[in-house]
Amino acid sequence: MTSTTRGLLAGLTAAAIWGGMYVVSKAVLEVIPPFTLLAIRLLLGLLALGLWLALRPARISRTDLAPVLAIGLLGYGLSLGLQFVGTRLSTASNGAVITSATPAFVFLFAAWLLGERITPRRLAALALATLGVLVVVDVRAAQLAPDLFWGNLALVGAGITWAAYSVLVRRATRRLDTLPVTFVAFAGGLLVALPAAALELQAEPLAPLTPLLWLGLLYLGVVSTAVAAYLWNKAFELVEAGPAGLTFFAQPLVGALLGAALLGERLTPAFLLGGLLIALGVFLALSATQAAVKS
Repeated sequence: MTSTTRGLLAGLTAAAIWGGMYVVSKAVLEVIPPFTLLAIRLLLGLLALGLWLALRPARISRTDLAPVLAIGLLGYGLSLGLQFVGTRLSTASNGAVITSATPAFVFLFAAWLLGERITPRRLAALALATLGVLVVVDVRAAQLAPDLFWGNLALVGAGITWAAYSVLVRRATRRLDTLPVTFVAFAGGLLVALPAAALELQAEPLAPLTPLLWLGLLYLGVVSTAVAAYLWNKAFELVEAGPAGLTFFAQPLVGALLGAALLGERLTPAFLLGGLLIALGVFLALSATQAAVKS
């Protein structure tokens, strides 16, 4: 298996985990406010990756520490914060449609910051996958009402900042090991999450947590945060940022599949068509990347 294939599989797995976490997140968010949950997730992620680092030591130099903290602040602080705000002030449908633009922003940032070429084949892959996800989430459900403006704007900001974070991770992991980069990035995210959580808890103290909620927190912190973030960052280490960003589209597919399996929702012909287009887009990106490597 080539490094490109391993990288795309890592990205797809990360996106699939995130696509499947919404059922758990929804239950936990009924008891724990969003920034408090984010802080807990990042702290649990730090603990999990810290244990891994103890088994496989890897370091970041002092000169690299501040830049990686800033990358984490952008991705796990600002971007996820904007996502929370946007989701609260807008609609779930708008969130799905607007954040589907994230891979396009990845392509643009990769060209600007990394000098990656935007080839016709890569543009075709992006177009196919984007069309597929818009078919899956049903763009007709999006709303542009004036009272949703600030929420929609926050969601656009979340997509742009996540794309920038991902490209900056690609640049950082050209020289640094992915594991400590992910660990330090979590610490950067806490620079935003902890103060925001403190404000939330002043207004809304936590109620006692049930054992089931504790299990949900462990899943979100270890699997959806530590494991998924490491895999996402690993994908950007092994594959050029543009093609790696297309794996983001696995999220709505997995979300729809879980909705059918757990909630009895019906899989429509549109879902099947959208899934096929996404798969074709990712396959085209893989073939384009492998062809570029061989040449």
